[in-house]
Amino acid sequence: MVDTISTVRRASKGNTEIVTLRGRLDAVSASDLRGEFREFISNGHTRLVLDFSGVTFVDSSGLAVIITLLKSATSNGGDVLLAKLPPPVSSILQLTRLDKVFRVFEDVDTACEAFGG
Repeated sequence: MVDTISTVRRASKGNTEIVTLRGRLDAVSASDLRGEFREFISNGHTRLVLDFSGVTFVDSSGLAVIITLLKSATSNGGDVLLAKLPPPVSSILQLTRLDKVFRVFEDVDTACEAFGG
């Protein structure tokens, strides 16, 4: 059985939302995650740190979800920062040149500090 993505959300310093992702970020999980992220934005959570430490796989559908989230957050005055990328995820971001689009951090605390909180 393949693990689908699950998220754990917790508040951070200031009004930065930390989303811990676990499992696979793929076509199977993309729709649910897209809906969850849409809810974050509509509730005013536009400063997001995505913790990828538990992600085992990302495909093009998963990348599309985080790109859509970035567009929504920035158009509402926020941003999406990525943290704790496992080597396979980091490689995919480099191959797709999305490492030039997203700010990537070694850990969640450093990402939160980049928001000033």
